[in-house]
Amino acid sequence: MRPNIAVCVFVCLMLSPVLAICQLENGDAGGMIRLPGRLLRRIQDKTAAIDRQLTRQTGRYLERMARREARLQKKLSGIDPGGAMTLFAGSADRWNALSRKLAVDSGSGGHLSLSGEYQAYADSLQGMLKFLKEPPPGLNVNAPQLQSTLRQLQSMQSKIRDADEIREYARQRKQQISQYIQQHAHLSGLLGKDYRGLDQDVYYYSQQVRVYKEMLNDPDNLTREALAVLGKLPAFQAFMRQNSQLAGLFNVPANYGSTATLAGLQTRDQVAALINQQVVAGGAGGQAALQANLQSAQSQLDGYKDKLSKLGGGSGDIDMPDFKTNEQRTRTFWHRLEYGMNFQTTRNNYAFPTVSDFGLSVGYKLSDRSTVGVGASYKLGWGNGIQHIAFSSQGAGLRSFLEVKIKGSFSASGGLELNHTTPFARFQQLRNWDDWTNSGLIGVTKTVSMKSRVFKKTKVQLLWDFLSYRQVPRTQPILFRLGYHF
Repeated sequence: MRPNIAVCVFVCLMLSPVLAICQLENGDAGGMIRLPGRLLRRIQDKTAAIDRQLTRQTGRYLERMARREARLQKKLSGIDPGGAMTLFAGSADRWNALSRKLAVDSGSGGHLSLSGEYQAYADSLQGMLKFLKEPPPGLNVNAPQLQSTLRQLQSMQSKIRDADEIREYARQRKQQISQYIQQHAHLSGLLGKDYRGLDQDVYYYSQQVRVYKEMLNDPDNLTREALAVLGKLPAFQAFMRQNSQLAGLFNVPANYGSTATLAGLQTRDQVAALINQQVVAGGAGGQAALQANLQSAQSQLDGYKDKLSKLGGGSGDIDMPDFKTNEQRTRTFWHRLEYGMNFQTTRNNYAFPTVSDFGLSVGYKLSDRSTVGVGASYKLGWGNGIQHIAFSSQGAGLRSFLEVKIKGSFSASGGLELNHTTPFARFQQLRNWDDWTNSGLIGVTKTVSMKSRVFKKTKVQLLWDFLSYRQVPRTQPILFRLGYHF
C-alpha cells in the first residue's frame, strides 16, 4: 500500500522542530553539537520583521509630529512672531535630522548594546550570537549565516536606540509647547487642538516602541531550546558572566554562583528566627497582625504593578495621558483581529435538535470597547426525531455585527444578516437571491474569559430579530447563541 503523500508531509512538518532540537542536543556521532541552520534564519527573520515595522511606524509618526509642529508655528507666528521664533527655533531641522538618521542607521561598526530596561531574553540572544563568533571545539556553526544574523541584530538594535532618541525628543517638545501654552492661557483655544494631537502622537509612539521591545523579548520554542542547551556548556556560562548586559550593570564577580560568595550572608533559618522574635514580642495578636499587614502590602503591591504595567512600567516609557486612550492603535492589523465560532439550535416537540446553525466570524477591534466584523453560517439538519436521524443542508447565512462594551463583561450587540432558509443539495442553488431573507439583530452579549490555550473567551448572546415579523413564513424572533473566541 502506498502511503498518503499529504500525511507524510504533515508528519514531517510536525516532527521538524523535534528533529532540530534533537540535532541541537545530540549532534552527530563524533560528539559535535550542530546548531540547525533554520535557528539562525528564524532569529534573523524575526529581528528583520521588527526592524521593518519599527522603521515604518517611526517614519509615519515623525512626519505626523513634524506637521503638527509646523501648523503650531504657523498659527503662532501671526500672533507672537518672537515667541514662535524662540519656541520653534531649529525644531524642523532636528526632526529632519532624526528622520535621516533613522533611514540610514544600520548599526554597522557599533557596539551591540540594549537600550532601556533589562530584557533577559534579548540579553541572552545577544550573548549567544557573540559567543558563537568564536565557538569552542565541538560546536559547529554556519559562519556566514551567523554574520548575517549579527548584522541584522545590529540594525534592529540601532533602530530601537533611534526610536528611543526620537521618543525622548518628542517628549521634550511636548513639554516645551505645554509650558508656553500654560504661560499664555489666551492662546489655548488657538493652539489647543494641534497640541492635543501632538500629545496623543507622543503617547502612542511611546507605546508602539514598547510593543516592539516586547516582541524582541519574546522567544519562540526553538530559540528557547537552543539557549537551554548552550546554557549547559561551561564555556557559555563563563562567557555570559563576563559579557552579558546584566554582568555589566552589576559587575558580577568571577566566583559568582560559588559558595564563597555566600560568606557573611544570613541564612533562611536566621531570617525566620528574627521574624519569629518580632512576632512573639507583639503578644497573642502578633501573628494575626503580621499576616494582615502582609496581605495588605501584597494587595497594594499588586495594584501598583498593574498600574505600572498599563503605563509601561519597567521600560522607562511611563507617561500619564490626559485623554482617553485606545490601546488597539499600537497593535498591527493582524493582532487586532478576533476569530470566533458560535452555534444555535431549533428544537421540535420531542426536544431533539432538528437544525443546528454553525457560524464562523472574524472581528476587527476598532478600540478597546468596540469590535466590528463579518461572518458566515451553515444550517445542518438532523432529521425529525431520535428515531429518524438524517443529515441535510438546511440553509446558509452571511453576517455582519457590531459589539460595544456597556459595563464589565456585558456588551450591546447588533448586526444585519442574510439567511438562506431553503434546503439545498448543491451550492449552485445558493445563487438564487429570492430564497434569501433579511434579519436585523439587536441584543446583549455576556463575555466569560477562559483559561485555555485554544479558546480565550466564551460569549453568550441573547438577540432579537426585529425583521422577523416581515418574513413569510415568520422566522424565529428570539435567538440564543453560544460562541467561542480564539
